[in-house]
Amino acid sequence: MTKLLIASAVIAIIASVLLTPLITKKREDGQSKKVVGYFFIAVFVIGFIASGIALYVTKIDVNWLVFWPVIILLTLCGAFLASGIERKIKGLLFLASLVVGVYVLSAPLWNANEKFKSAEMKEEVEIKPFDETQTPASVPPKFVRNKMKKAFGQVPNTSYYELGRLQIQKVNGEYVYIAPVEFSGFFKWMNGKTTPGYFTMSATDSADNPKFVAQEMKYVPSAFLNANLERHMRLQHPFLIFYGDVQLEIDDDGKPYYIRSYGEFISARNGFDVKGIVLVDALTGKSEVVKLADVPAFIDGAVSPETVSLQNSYYGKYVHGYWNSMFGKKDVKLPSDEGTEANVSPIFDEAGDMYYFTDFTSPKEGVDSMLGYSLTNARTGEATYYTGNKDESYMDSQGNLQIIEKKFIEKKWAGEMPVLYNFYGEASWLTAVLDSNGFLQNYFIVSAANPEISAYATTPKEALKLYKTALTRGGSTVDGSSHAEQKNASGTVVRVYKERLGDFTVVSFLLNNGENYLVSAETEPLAIYLQEGDEVILTYNETGEQFLPVRSLIIKGLQ
Repeated sequence: MTKLLIASAVIAIIASVLLTPLITKKREDGQSKKVVGYFFIAVFVIGFIASGIALYVTKIDVNWLVFWPVIILLTLCGAFLASGIERKIKGLLFLASLVVGVYVLSAPLWNANEKFKSAEMKEEVEIKPFDETQTPASVPPKFVRNKMKKAFGQVPNTSYYELGRLQIQKVNGEYVYIAPVEFSGFFKWMNGKTTPGYFTMSATDSADNPKFVAQEMKYVPSAFLNANLERHMRLQHPFLIFYGDVQLEIDDDGKPYYIRSYGEFISARNGFDVKGIVLVDALTGKSEVVKLADVPAFIDGAVSPETVSLQNSYYGKYVHGYWNSMFGKKDVKLPSDEGTEANVSPIFDEAGDMYYFTDFTSPKEGVDSMLGYSLTNARTGEATYYTGNKDESYMDSQGNLQIIEKKFIEKKWAGEMPVLYNFYGEASWLTAVLDSNGFLQNYFIVSAANPEISAYATTPKEALKLYKTALTRGGSTVDGSSHAEQKNASGTVVRVYKERLGDFTVVSFLLNNGENYLVSAETEPLAIYLQEGDEVILTYNETGEQFLPVRSLIIKGLQ
């Protein structure tokens, strides 16, 4: 609060100097000097109160360029009230303030190249194949939010609170969704003073149930006055430039912290380049400014999704400057708006690091071909743009969602949270499918290059098994190689395991040669009769995987 008062006093002094006619016509007139003095004091008091209230209520940063409209007005009035040489000086200040106003307003027209440079990404062709032994964080947030609302009875004094913003992170090696319990209004805040805790739920297991964690929090987004989190951050750090919403982060002991990204304007008050975070203890309010390079290990989303979305727009629009983005649009690509957080989707790689995923499409209307996709490290802000295989045309996220809508048109199901993975060497969309009530029904996987190849099941792993056989049927790549060698084998079945996945049965079996094989009854219907001791002849793809995909199967005695 002290910093805000000091800033308000400085603003009030500047306003008093600009507005008060300091040089009177009759210097010997003591009465005139008195009037000037009273006027100066009056302007100072009014300016101090007005600026203090404005800064407190709006929570805006104390950067001198934010006041350019007020400076124009003050210098104009000051020049009008002054006389002689003082009028000329303040007139010049008025003209200078107009130049500053033009500078601020015109910044988007000439700083496009700087924006593009700040968002420039390294380029690669394709992400490496996904490890099928891992489960992607694929539970959609809408479904999680529904389950958390139904579990809200776990919260003490339930009527005081409501569910806050949902986000994903890694806690103790597990991928979980976290949502704070927030105040439901001013009077509830007056009575409660603190919120009781937050909810967690698995981001990989849709069968998991939300758990309420009791952790008292005082400084939260829904609090009021000085306990309001954003105001608390602003009072502590009035000169920092923030971008994006505050986010809840939980350390490995379950202690809650709030963070917010800060940075610098590209030029004037336009554009944003992230530099670090402000970290706030949700109970004590203790805050700390941390640079991106020094962010604690438990924080996954140091760079806000809003910042990444902004950087994506810079990279896609301003490749050849501002005017090209408006007219010629050469090489312009637009980031999609299908993400789950500020138009981007958080995902985790095999090392457990969080990235924001976005696909890019053409600015042409009616085109659902993907031009590429980006992954931005959520801790460092470093981004990579993947062009995809230039010889193939990839379907974008919107086209993927349209396929799902048509697939389940009678049930009125819709896709949510489409993310592009490299499954078995094939660029593939994995999308959760929800019913009209927001409940998870299944997972849909479709090839981005060959939309006719798809599979769906109730879990990601089941869908992946079906998708592997679908890829084999379609003659597409498996396990990262478009030249997987076809081989023949024969022998006696030692073990058999059958499971129902979607509309078909998938049969896994072990031969006496020590190799494991996988075949779908959709490909080979008679595989459902396979049993131990059968003699078989088969053709398979040598992919190097633990379970080799079978292309054809002959069971001696049946065929």
